[in-house]
Amino acid sequence: MRITFFNNWRLGVLKDDHHIVDVTALAWHASMAPFDLIADVIARWATLKRPFAEAIAREPGLPLASVRLRAPLPRPVNIDCMAVNYMEDGTRAEPALINAFMKSPMAICGPGDAMVLPDIPASVFEGEAEIAAVIGKTASNVKADDAMAHIFGYVNFIDGSARGVQPAAQSFYQMKSRDTFAPIGPWIVTADEIRDPQNLQVRLWNNGVVKQNYNTSDMAHKIPRCIEFVSSIHALAPGDIVALGTNHRGLHAFQDGDRVEMEVEGGFGRLKISVTDELKRAWPRETRLERQDRGEEPLAVQTAGKYAKV
Repeated sequence: MRITFFNNWRLGVLKDDHHIVDVTALAWHASMAPFDLIADVIARWATLKRPFAEAIAREPGLPLASVRLRAPLPRPVNIDCMAVNYMEDGTRAEPALINAFMKSPMAICGPGDAMVLPDIPASVFEGEAEIAAVIGKTASNVKADDAMAHIFGYVNFIDGSARGVQPAAQSFYQMKSRDTFAPIGPWIVTADEIRDPQNLQVRLWNNGVVKQNYNTSDMAHKIPRCIEFVSSIHALAPGDIVALGTNHRGLHAFQDGDRVEMEVEGGFGRLKISVTDELKRAWPRETRLERQDRGEEPLAVQTAGKYAKV
């Protein structure tokens, strides 16, 4: 099943690729905010799955093109992101040590929203297309063998980054947790819809040009190990996000006016966002791989606008 919010934070499930059914009345409790609602739905999924399915069969639904889709997880408690978690198409000799970082829940934005580049002296802004797991039940010190049973579903996720912020020793928090730096959507796909999450193609387009195109089979630390690692550090709650990392070779500079789309195969839908920058800064359009193949530093160097050094 595919679940999201639409319009004025109505809860919906997709009937097919073109219609969405409003199921708010089946799940809503008085004074429940959108994230509390979706977290509650996830926690009570065993009870709600059948009435949702019956509503899909019974109702014609609204045309998907007629509604505004929203972030399906508007304010998760935790957003944990795996770091350096791909073998980069076999170019890494061995996996990096397993590691992760957290993004602020305030970084979430949804379909049709803009990633806003802040007025800071970052060397470059990038966005990483990722598959993210959505936690379905409380997970604490989960063993890898049991990890998949704690996943409710999956969602498209873009991990925004402001590279090169200073001081370098304090860069990670500043780089990753900016407002709007975690676009997700357009919906959650429940785990039962995904036959093998470790064999899915992930693609990102910028202005219609494919920039990232990789398979989750290249993941260094597989999904069960990621859940095991994160849940050994802190408990995960229903509706929490574990973003599973990216292949960095297609990363490139995000800049003002960009129309970014990403999609994981298997019914995830296409997440579409824009990029805005009041400073109108500019960078070369090449990917990291294209720059490396020319013997250049993989991170693009700013060529125009405030903070440019050339």
